[in-house]
Amino acid sequence: MTPDQQEPQGSPEAPKPHKRRIRYSGRNPRRFEDKYKELNPEKYAEDVEHVIARGRTPAGMHIPICVKEILEILDPKPGETGLDATLGFGGHAREILSRLAPGGRLFALDVDPIELPRAEARLRGLGFSEDIFIARRMNFAGIMGLMGEAGGGFDFILADLGVSSMQLDNPGRGFTYKFDGPLDLRLNPSRGVPASELLKSISVKALTALLAENADEPHAETIARSIKSSLTPITTTTQLSDTVRAALKKLPSKETDNAIKRSLQRAFMALRIGVNEELSVLDRFLEALPWCLKPGGRAAILSFHSGEDRRVKKAFAAGAEAGIYSGVAPTCLRPSPEEQKKNSRSSCAKLRWAVRSSAPAQ
Repeated sequence: MTPDQQEPQGSPEAPKPHKRRIRYSGRNPRRFEDKYKELNPEKYAEDVEHVIARGRTPAGMHIPICVKEILEILDPKPGETGLDATLGFGGHAREILSRLAPGGRLFALDVDPIELPRAEARLRGLGFSEDIFIARRMNFAGIMGLMGEAGGGFDFILADLGVSSMQLDNPGRGFTYKFDGPLDLRLNPSRGVPASELLKSISVKALTALLAENADEPHAETIARSIKSSLTPITTTTQLSDTVRAALKKLPSKETDNAIKRSLQRAFMALRIGVNEELSVLDRFLEALPWCLKPGGRAAILSFHSGEDRRVKKAFAAGAEAGIYSGVAPTCLRPSPEEQKKNSRSSCAKLRWAVRSSAPAQ
């Protein structure tokens, strides 16, 4: 075969450029999506432990608070039926489930369509089948609807109020002022309106009340007027945080950066509570709670701001006075100094408990 008759050879493919793994910038990357080690704790367990040891919460995770105290209050036993009304990451549920076998069941609720499947898969992977662990996507205000399935009542009920670290840390959910993202703040992104839409329609007076009532914000009117006087719609977390900072810079110089930080936290919390109607939902839950407990049933509620804690304290005290509860916490329990040092997000937590009366209420 002559050279002219040789079959043409295809040109060799150009080598594909090597795609390097995202490198951590310094000891810890700033962007949520770049924290691949923290977002994959099964593969990088040692790195995640180092993050926790430094008193931080790894991205995409939530460290359960007051676990020891909650287990002592609820005292879950084999064969009992319990309810975790706010599943979240599933940290409390994991510890409770390990104490219910054989024969026990734990119902677990959450409204978040993003985090609930992840928490359920995580617990299923630990061996908790549907025989012992029943997950439901629903609001805990509707717990009366579970009574038939639960066999007439629960031996114990836990509610860990507030927002989980997984939601706080993800800029795409709009819960944090620390990173830029859409100003959403909805626990269930498919229901209701985002915070950006709320700010468009609310009046200065109503926004002032929302900031004051939902977060005890001392500069509520100043912040509300600054937000409503914005020349452009506030649609991102950065726009909101810049507006709050600008409003508070007009205050006397004695106001510190730390005070501005606290007002930022309160403003985001107040909007989140308003968007999700959290206080009215909590009121409905507290009203239904005693009637969902069996005689002698135990309840534990972990709250994270004064508006929640006042409601829990008042409901438990009223129930004790009416004879519905045989005992309630004389004062709130707080995380230990050691826990607060290890997990700074536990510092504002307050834990209260109540025990359902064994005798019918008069």
